Amino acid sequence: MGVVSSAVPVRTLLLTTTILFALVELSSGATRHYKFDITLRNVTRVCKTKSIVTVNGEFPGPKIVAREGDRVVVKVVNHVENNITIHWHGIRQLRSGWADGPEYITQCAIQTGRSYVYNFTLAGQRGTFWWHAHASWLRATVYGAVIILPKPGVPYPFPKPYKEVPIIFGEWFNADPEAVIAQALQTGAGPNVSDAYTINGLPGRLYNCSGKDTFKLKVTPGKTYLLRLINAALNDELFFSIANHTVTVVETDGNYVKPFDADTVLVTPGQTTNVVLHANPTFPNATFLFAARPYATGQGTFDNTTTAGVLEYRNPIGSGSTRLPLLRPALPSLNDTAYATNFASKLRRLEDARYPADVPRTVDRRFYFTISLGADPCPANQTCQGPNGTKFAASINNVSFAFPSTALLQAHYLARSNGVYTTDFPNNPPFPFNYTGTAPHNTFVSHGTKVVVLPFNTSVEVVMQDTSILGAENHPMHLHGHNFYVVGTGFGNYDPVNDPPKFNLVDPVEKNTVGVPAGGWLVIRFLADNPGAWLMHCHIDVHLSWGLRMAWLVNDGALPTQKLPPPPSDLPRC
Repeated sequence: MGVVSSAVPVRTLLLTTTILFALVELSSGATRHYKFDITLRNVTRVCKTKSIVTVNGEFPGPKIVAREGDRVVVKVVNHVENNITIHWHGIRQLRSGWADGPEYITQCAIQTGRSYVYNFTLAGQRGTFWWHAHASWLRATVYGAVIILPKPGVPYPFPKPYKEVPIIFGEWFNADPEAVIAQALQTGAGPNVSDAYTINGLPGRLYNCSGKDTFKLKVTPGKTYLLRLINAALNDELFFSIANHTVTVVETDGNYVKPFDADTVLVTPGQTTNVVLHANPTFPNATFLFAARPYATGQGTFDNTTTAGVLEYRNPIGSGSTRLPLLRPALPSLNDTAYATNFASKLRRLEDARYPADVPRTVDRRFYFTISLGADPCPANQTCQGPNGTKFAASINNVSFAFPSTALLQAHYLARSNGVYTTDFPNNPPFPFNYTGTAPHNTFVSHGTKVVVLPFNTSVEVVMQDTSILGAENHPMHLHGHNFYVVGTGFGNYDPVNDPPKFNLVDPVEKNTVGVPAGGWLVIRFLADNPGAWLMHCHIDVHLSWGLRMAWLVNDGALPTQKLPPPPSDLPRC
């Protein structure tokens, strides 16, 4: 029988114990049923009580737990005024593109009083994933973990942990996030920043009014714990560290990596990272803060605060009454690009007979994408607050993506692209310049709903080049419907002659979200083996709102198993 999520709200304000879950004996190949009711709930954080959009009244939302090979069926019923969709981040959606979730890409939004059933199979995947709203900025409060366990009898490629703990980083706004982004788009300015970061919905003791709203992780000496880290923050990459402890990184974005130890872990928005925490063998006579704060590379303002939880050891000889010292972690500086680069360089895919790598050795299509901020002219009779009186924008190859009038996938499936999208997305930058040198005077972007069409099973290589336009910045780029291999990266401008011989085609990390380095470049390869319409975008939501996104249309293959099935009957229409 499927697992059904509870509709009873979780008293997160009183949460002082860990969110632990045992490895329940789930059979593989089962169907797991969930019901997501989109409802409002009053929540108090950092001295502010407000109404937020939730799933089932929970913040964060309910956790989905299944096994590789399971079918997941989630009925989403919208009881709020906001239109909404749900995206299953990192789930490949093989031949189930209608369930991917991004608004105007694979579906139109679920309107008030309407419902939609997301139906997909967890094929060939295991690890930590997550789900979130994919309409406007609703994912500020609408998100939760997706845990895919290996098939029965298949062990982890590391010692089995004693417990597993999801750690979800979030971002709390005292204001309504929908009003924040609406105001920014109207004025052309950067949006107001958040008021706090959170760990499992709780800001922690470093914020005002938040001593009781602190996530606590209680551990037993000598035991190991698998921490499933998820960065659900809207606009910030985060450094994470536990005072006086080193963790072992074992997985990223649902893909096992060659284990390595780290004092600090960097997780960009959208990314997941699994780490093993080895508790001290004896009671340490101390408690320890674990904390997260931003890695910031752009020129704009950001939330320069720190969220923290508490790591407590169970005392084997009793609790006692002595107050233990509380030790704090030493996090990297806010702009420590050297640490971020070194951490990313250690991520290498774990390859063995069970998990063979399939790095494309030959390439059918090559693309060179500039990932840039930019500007739009200020409309007549309006005063704008963006750069030099303009409005902020963002683009890929100078194209700022415009939402279509109907969902791309529906138009693609029905072969009715006229008036919805065009297939002339530029393969290369239309205006070459010294991308990481002096920026051009003209920073205006173009707008359009332009896509790239790929035949089924095309091997693709994409160079993603950051630019200095309105400041170099790290961009966490996420690809829907596919994993990709990061075969090369560097700083400055990509060199098509001297850089390819340095590519790693042996054990490159496999991901679905990766940070393009500030003032640098990154090269990915993937196989377009999943028919459908697939968004690729920056997972910093303000950049997404400014248009830093594009879409790939992957055509059907020749075989029945290579074709997209018809849309479900309850697919929301525009």
